[in-house]
Amino acid sequence: MSAIHLSKLHGAGNDFLVSAGDVRLSPSSVAGLCDRHRGVGADGLIIVGPGHDGADCSMTLFNADGGSAEMSGNGIRCLAWVANRDGSGDGKRLVVDTAAGRREVELELDAAGDVAAATVDMGPVTFEPAEIPLDAPSPFDLEATFHGVTYRGDAAGMGNPHLVLLVDDPSAARVTQHGPRLETDERFPQRTNVEFVALAAPDELALRVWERGVGETLSCGTGVCAAAAVAHRRDLVGESVLVRVPGGEHGVELGETIRLHGPVVHVFDTEVEQ
Repeated sequence: MSAIHLSKLHGAGNDFLVSAGDVRLSPSSVAGLCDRHRGVGADGLIIVGPGHDGADCSMTLFNADGGSAEMSGNGIRCLAWVANRDGSGDGKRLVVDTAAGRREVELELDAAGDVAAATVDMGPVTFEPAEIPLDAPSPFDLEATFHGVTYRGDAAGMGNPHLVLLVDDPSAARVTQHGPRLETDERFPQRTNVEFVALAAPDELALRVWERGVGETLSCGTGVCAAAAVAHRRDLVGESVLVRVPGGEHGVELGETIRLHGPVVHVFDTEVEQ
């Protein structure tokens, strides 16, 4: 048996196991490592691979259920911590290839030289149904009803699919009850992440999220960006938005691409026999 070195980190409570090198794991192995009762525990697992054609490294991302995912705004900051520790990049910027495309990460280091926060160019948002992907003529004003509760909101793509629902109070929303049903809405052929969002103050949003293949998480970077983009299109917020989630807060700058700022915290390193 061989040992796999894992670093556990989190970005605003959204936690990941990160491993660097030629690591190959089956979906069941990923799910076992992410299991919070029988494994190490995490919302997802990331493998840092070599970079090509100008990239410093690559990111392979798995959800907690072992399924592949395209992109994570919190996960890529966790990857940046490990990549910077291992000598990738110049200590100021990291170029990462992901399944959703190439992303640039600006690093903020602490006194020890570790990544304490980062700003990620998350790329553009899309409202084109085929790009989300969404099997509906329009991504706007979608409805879904469960147990007498009718939700309304918009679909958006951030390299992965999102359904952003406008609610009165995210803290009272039935995220864990209705999230699984909304995740598998037949209009989303690849399932979807679901955000429950409300305007909390001028240019400030409150959000809870049900992540595809994971469940409710304390934060979701792509979900934060999708929510800010939807709220901006509806003229609820400006181009600079503070998004509060149960695990902390993020800053979002909207433009041709979306820039996401947030913290990253190293929890521990461990080795696991496989």
